[in-house]
Amino acid sequence: MQGIRTINRALSSALTLVGLVGAFVLLSVAPARAGENTFVEVTPNSVPAGSRVKIRASCDNNNDRQANVRSDAFGQVVLRPDNGFLKGEVTVPGSKEPGDYPVDLRCQNGQTASTMLTVLNMASPSKGPATGGGGTAGGRGTGSILVVGGVALVAAAVALGMAGGRRRAGAGS
Repeated sequence: MQGIRTINRALSSALTLVGLVGAFVLLSVAPARAGENTFVEVTPNSVPAGSRVKIRASCDNNNDRQANVRSDAFGQVVLRPDNGFLKGEVTVPGSKEPGDYPVDLRCQNGQTASTMLTVLNMASPSKGPATGGGGTAGGRGTGSILVVGGVALVAAAVALGMAGGRRRAGAGS
């Protein structure tokens, strides 16, 4: 009985801790906000240079007029009203250096908000390592040899099966 109480207390403590951690995560992932309903979001917020990003914002319930977003990552963009939000898209230039760049929203009603855009260093490798096993690594024709070997093995099994079936039929006659 004592063991069950100990387990119940441990489970209760663990569930309480999971709930607190979950609440912290949910509260800390909100978009960058300046006023009650003023925010700017960049999706995705981490991209390699040359990628396109979407920007969504709100100007404190004044989303029927356009607003400006500015960043050293891509310059200035005009956001236009779209389904209750201000939206736009922009391409980060392919020559942009990796780093964190502030993205600043300026609304016509004077409200401002900002968030961060991270430009990643995503240099493409010229050739990947030959780390596979069996037919995926090694020299030319390794995959072909494996296929031919597999076909030969299946053919041998079928031939042995047929030969074994004939002997049994012949032995009983």
